[in-house]
Amino acid sequence: MNDDDGNTASPIDLRHLAEQTFGNADLEAEVLRLFLTQSRDCLSRLAVVPDAGTAHLLLGSARGIGATSVASAAAALEAVLLRGANGAPELARLREAVAAANAFIETRLGSRG
Repeated sequence: MNDDDGNTASPIDLRHLAEQTFGNADLEAEVLRLFLTQSRDCLSRLAVVPDAGTAHLLLGSARGIGATSVASAAAALEAVLLRGANGAPELARLREAVAAANAFIETRLGSRG
């Protein structure tokens, strides 16, 4: 897949990512590696203590790279946690979205991921 491909099937909006990284492949790779680390850390923390702040952190990171499904799922989790619910269904949806985004990122990075 290249940056000109449609984004409907992609968990990452590649046009948005290119805009955020100024088309710089090295910067893109670094930002994607940071997202991998942060998303895994956030999911680990959310598994222990579902926290709206952690969900919000992941929401911002996802928006930054164009991971719209992750951002949507993180926003939904944040909203239910702020209302006092446990957010189990939303956390499951977030895990799925992160898994899809991270698999895409790892493929895009190749062995560098």
